Parts: sequence; C-alpha cells; structure tokens
Amino acid sequence: MRRGRVRVGGIAVGLLCAALVLPTPPAYASAPGLSISVPGSASFGSVATGARTITASLGTITVATSSTLPHVATWTATVSTSGFSTGAGSAAERVPASSVSYLSRSATATSGFAAGACVAGQTVAVTLAVAQTAFSCTGTSIAASTSVSWNPQISVAVGAGNVAGTYSGTITHSVV
Repeated sequence: MRRGRVRVGGIAVGLLCAALVLPTPPAYASAPGLSISVPGSASFGSVATGARTITASLGTITVATSSTLPHVATWTATVSTSGFSTGAGSAAERVPASSVSYLSRSATATSGFAAGACVAGQTVAVTLAVAQTAFSCTGTSIAASTSVSWNPQISVAVGAGNVAGTYSGTITHSVV
C-alpha cells in the first residue's frame, strides 16, 4: 500500500535521474548506517475504571540511514508490545498485548528518498497481539543520508474488570 502520489516533473524527477546515473551503490546486509530513535517514555493519561479505551500519540519514531554516497536504503520497522500491568500483575491488573492497537499514520518528515519510497505499515489500527510492520522504505537514496519520522497512535482497551492503577508496559520498535 502506498500513500501519497509520485510527482512527475519538477525537482523530484531531477533528483531521481541524478541518483539513477550514479555508479551502483555498494551492497549491504541492511541499509548502511541504519539507526532508529524512539521516545524514552510516554504517558497516555488516565480514564475512569470500567471498560474504556485510552488513545494517545506515542511520540516521534525516526529511522535513518547514512553513507558517503547515495545507497540502497531499504528497511522495515516493526512494532510489538509486552502488554500493560499494574500492581502484582494479577488478571485484574493486566491488559494483554491483544488489547493494544497501533496506527502508523503518515510520515511526519522525510528526507533523502524519492517520492513514494516510504509507506506506513498500518493505515488502520491493528492489534499488537503479534508484531506488526510499523513503516517501511524501499529503494535507493537520492542523498548520502535518509530519514523518515512518524508519530503513531496507540490505543489501549482497558477491560471492565481491570482495577484502578498506573499501568506500564513496553512498546518496542525495531528496524532491519
């Protein structure tokens, strides 16, 4: 699935053509200089007890590549969660991963890619019962470095039987 349009004409085509006439970039097991940055923590606020869903933005996730030349900048970022718990983690103190959903939303910033090279992994909210694709980029960079940022939406469905408390969990993003 692609979001947005490929632009025809203007600067995008000029940069794309320049990248295509360069020597073949070196082959890497993954994109060179591949890195990911994620928020250290996030707070989703609070809701009253009883069956409720709390939805909030997680914070900006950024994946970057770097090299001395334009390069193959293909990667896939995935997301998973541990679920959330409070107290001793009894059944009434747990929210399973299957009750946590993820929506990638559109990129908030991109650089170094041709138009349409990067796509959101989840354009509708999906459960994190299993790892999901968060975002991916495919192709050759049009610059020595690339970056893509997005700010996903997380929803946590708290069950009617859950006790009041401060629930915590870990949402993990990884990139290959």
